[in-house]
Formats: sequence, C-alpha cells, structure tokens
Amino acid sequence: MNQKRKSQLRKSRYKKKSARPEYLQSTVQRETQKRKQRRRRKRFRLKPQITIGGIIILVLLIVLAGSRLFLSGTKAGSDKAQAVSSSNAKKAKGTKKTKGSKKEKDLVEMEESKEIFFEPHCVDSTKPENLISYTNIEVDGNLFENVADYKPDEDITFNVGQEYTNVDGIVTFRGNSFRDNPTYGYANMTNYKLNKLWSADTGSLSSGSAVWTGSGWTGQPLMAKWPKEVKAHMNMTEKAKADDDLVEVIYACMDGYVYFLDLRTGEKTRDPLYLGYTFKGAGALDPRGYPIMYVGAGYNSNEGTARVFVVNLLDCSVMYTFGDNDEFSLRGSLSFFDGSALVDAETDTLIYPGENGIVYLIKLNTNYDQNNGTLSINPGKTVKWRYYGTRSSTESFWIGMEDSAAIYKGYAFMADNGGNLMCLNLNTLQLVWGQDTLDDSNSTPVLEIENGHLYLYVSTSFRLGWRSYDSATIPIWKIDAETGEIVWHTDYQCYTDDGVSGGVQSTIACGKNELSDYIYVTVSKTSDNASGVLACLKKSDGSKVWEDSSSYAWSSPVCVYNEDGSGKVLYCNSSGDVRLLDGKTGKLEDTVSISDGVIEASPAVYDNYMVVGTRDCKIWGIQLQ
Repeated sequence: MNQKRKSQLRKSRYKKKSARPEYLQSTVQRETQKRKQRRRRKRFRLKPQITIGGIIILVLLIVLAGSRLFLSGTKAGSDKAQAVSSSNAKKAKGTKKTKGSKKEKDLVEMEESKEIFFEPHCVDSTKPENLISYTNIEVDGNLFENVADYKPDEDITFNVGQEYTNVDGIVTFRGNSFRDNPTYGYANMTNYKLNKLWSADTGSLSSGSAVWTGSGWTGQPLMAKWPKEVKAHMNMTEKAKADDDLVEVIYACMDGYVYFLDLRTGEKTRDPLYLGYTFKGAGALDPRGYPIMYVGAGYNSNEGTARVFVVNLLDCSVMYTFGDNDEFSLRGSLSFFDGSALVDAETDTLIYPGENGIVYLIKLNTNYDQNNGTLSINPGKTVKWRYYGTRSSTESFWIGMEDSAAIYKGYAFMADNGGNLMCLNLNTLQLVWGQDTLDDSNSTPVLEIENGHLYLYVSTSFRLGWRSYDSATIPIWKIDAETGEIVWHTDYQCYTDDGVSGGVQSTIACGKNELSDYIYVTVSKTSDNASGVLACLKKSDGSKVWEDSSSYAWSSPVCVYNEDGSGKVLYCNSSGDVRLLDGKTGKLEDTVSISDGVIEASPAVYDNYMVVGTRDCKIWGIQLQ
C-alpha cells in the first residue's frame, strides 16, 4: 500500500461509526462502503423510451457478456482447482510453494492465510475504566496532556503468529507473536524416549543478599540456524562457521552470562558474553534474521539498575540500553524486564513491556549489510505508555508486566502484576478492554484462532496475602480476544509460599494437528506446597480430559509432533524431571532426571532436540527418540 493510501486510511480510522460510537469502524467496513459509493457513482439509467432495435442490441450484448463470463469462470474455476490441489500437496510436504503462476500463488496464499475479521471492542463488563484509573503517553520525553492526541507515524500491524518470522529457529518466548509454538520442525519420534545428550555448565551471580543460580523462570533458550553469509562475520569458532548444519543455542542465564552452544553437541560456538545482570526471561532475536538480540535484566546487580540490552551478535557488543531508573515509571526505581520482546518488521519498531509498568515502542533505525558484515541501530522516536490500576498500590496489585505480550494486528494483549488482562491498541495507545484476572499474573496470554474467531488462553498465580493466606481459586480462562469476555473457566484450588507462588506461573500450550482439541497447563501447589499437575483441558468447554500428577511446575509445557501430526507433550518440574506424555491419553511415555534441584525454565525444541536450563547450573540437551 502506498504512503498516500496509508495516510488516508490512518485519517479515516478515527472517524466514529454512527451505529456503534463506542468503538472504531474497521478498515474492512470502510473499504466496503467506499466500493459501494464508487459503484453508485458509476451507475446509469436507461431512458424509458427504448426502440425495438435497441432492445435487440441490448439482448445480444447480454448474451455475449454471459458467454464471456462463462468461459472466464470456467478457466478461473480450473485455475482455482489446480491451486487448491497444489496447496494440499504443499501442506502434505510441509514446505512452501514457490513455483506456478501468479494466480496460483495468490490463491494458495489466500487459502493458507488464517487472517480473520477482527474488531476489538469492550462490553459493559470489560470497559477499561472498570480496572484502570488512568493512562499516560510520553513521546521523546514529552508528556501528552491528552492521550487521544497521540498519532503514530506508521501503523504497527502484525499478522498471524506463524508469519511472525522466516528465521530457521526460535526467536522469542514461545516462538512468535501468538506465543503458541516454542518448537521448530518435527520431532519424528519412534520410541518415545528421552535421551540425555550433553550438558554445559553455567554459574551464579550475587547481588546484595540475593544469589541467582543457573536458569530461572521463564528462562527459555533461543535457537538460530544462521546462514553461511551471516556466520562469516560472527565471532564464532572456525569449526562452528564451517558447519553448514549448525544450529546455535543462545541462552541468557541468571549468572549474568549469555551462552552460545551447538544444539547437537553442546560445544561452545563462541565465548560466553558477560553482561553482569541476572537474566530470568528468554530474551529475543530479531525476526528479520538480523543478528540482534534483545534481552532484559530481571534484577539489579553490582553493575547497576536492571535494564534492557540490545546486543550485536556479530561481535557481541552492546549497541544500546534503556529502561533503567525510568522517571516515567509509576513504580519507582524498579526496572525489571522478564518479558520477551517483539519487533514489528515493517516499521522497524521494538515493542517491550516492562515490570516498571511501561510499554516501550522504539524506532530502531536498523542498518544491516549482510555482505559487508556491518550492523548498527540508531534509536529514534521513543514512545512510552503507562497506566495505573483502580486497585494498584505499593503493597498489593502492583502495576507492571512480567509476562510477554501477544500481538495480533495492532493490538497487544498483556496480563500484569495487578490482576489486569489488557487489550491495548498500539496505534492509538488507548485501552480497548480489560478483564479481571484476580491476582499477580505471570502467565503469558496465548492467542488461538478457532472457527475464524480469535481467543486467548491465560491463567494467574496466587500471591500470598492478597486474596488469602491459606488457599485460593486459580481459574484457567478462555477469553474472547475481541471483547475480553470470559468464554469458560476451569478452577483449581491452590496453595502458595511467600515468594514461591502457587497457581499457574507457566504459559499454556495450545495443541495443534491431532492435539488441536486440547490445551495443556501446569498448575502448581494443588494439594500442598510441593505438588502439582499437568492438566489437559478441552478447548471447547474447559472440561478435564486427563491430569498428570507430580511435583509442581513453573516450566511451560511444550507440544511436539511427528510429521504425520501425531503429538506428545513434555514438561519439566520442580524435582528436576523432564516428563514426556501422550497428548491424547496422558500416558507417561518416559521421564528423565536432569537436576538434583529445581527446573523453572521452559524448554524449546528444534526438530528432535530439546534444550532447557536448571537452577543447579546446567544447560541440558536432550534428544527425543
């Protein structure tokens, strides 16, 4: 779309819809209305005085036009049938179609696209003001007096999660902007066994009275199979550069280091990068394939206040930092970043919510020359959005996001420390709806398209003393992403410890392929402070299909699939075990112990290789057989 057209659409976006003034008229409806208006202008009327000759000519013209339509329709139907056939063959192979006519390509893309009609708006029960007292915007240090005055230079627009990146690997927490897939490729398991392949040592970091060890929550590794042209300019070992099949594991850990390992062997691909801050979150790679890592510190250190680092992965230099002691924060000097960033490729914008209660939108102005191996950013316009809740205080229901935002179109979905699930329009920076999540929520919302409609799956944890000092209800919710309304909820009664919360600390796994009817969620401290379950629930109504009982788990479950669509689910628990189960029946296929301590981190899977870190200072590579 050209710039003039973008500008026209942007201006029209803010016109109220007369029939429904409470939310904005969609682009689809506006374009439909404009097409109708153009057609009306082109219409003409036949004069009532028509001669017999004129009628004959008119009939001949109609017959001729009908013949042409029939012939073109037959050809179009043939083209469409061929395109659908090609699409089905492509799906069976699991690869993208690259040949054929432009018409075939367009039809295949249309059929494969899961883009849906989506017009978020609130209802009475989800009005933002029910939960949020006020919001503010700051642009390049200037506070906007009126939030409604904010206008973006360019619209941020995300497509479905599977189209977030073309990178061969895993670039953000739970894989993409829908937060629904921390895997790449197929596991192709035959024996359904877990084989410990390798381990690599990590360490610890002291900060005041706190000691942080190994990998913590959420702690998911990132993975990338860098092209040869990119690796040529990286500070890798020569062996790593020469290996065309190398998949690099990039793991930010709580000892202040970022580790770089060979997925198959666990060998170092380059020296660890010491940044000196505790990294609890997963970090993120640039979805465009640029060698950039975005990673936020989860705690202050002897180096200073926590912040976000933007790292050049060619030479492991720090290009930019932000977020430390941000005066715009309503949470004082706290500036932790446990969430995983997303990047809008079209506008070159970094999107990063923080536990300081600020959502950052930073224009990166990225310049990357792959052939010459040069990379730079020159951060420009910086937009910050903050909010304050109706229940917020310094003692309870804190503001701030520890989860990772899920995004579709221009809308971000975030659960916060203060019991608020929010839908934020990233282009107007106005809240669309809010839903009460009761407690300190650390579960990242997961987006899922079902029957052409967008839903969210999310849960919450149990902060001691906010709702109870004994036990509390922990719902697993299915939410209508368009309105924020609860579709269903399945409740668990959970216990908690001060600082080691019960409930759901993990992110829900949405089944696909033969597991597409189910979701999987780890619920902590269900019968006492040591126990927990992995629950399989039906997407349709939230009913329980099966449960696997073990030690409690903060680690997020992962669904893995064979090429035929058959699927298993694996998760890690607080006893140091990795458990592999049948996704339909809950049958335990295998379990392996990799730690004498706790596994809090969430695994990622590339083909049939799984990687996860432990609190007792190990990173493990496990083969799914």
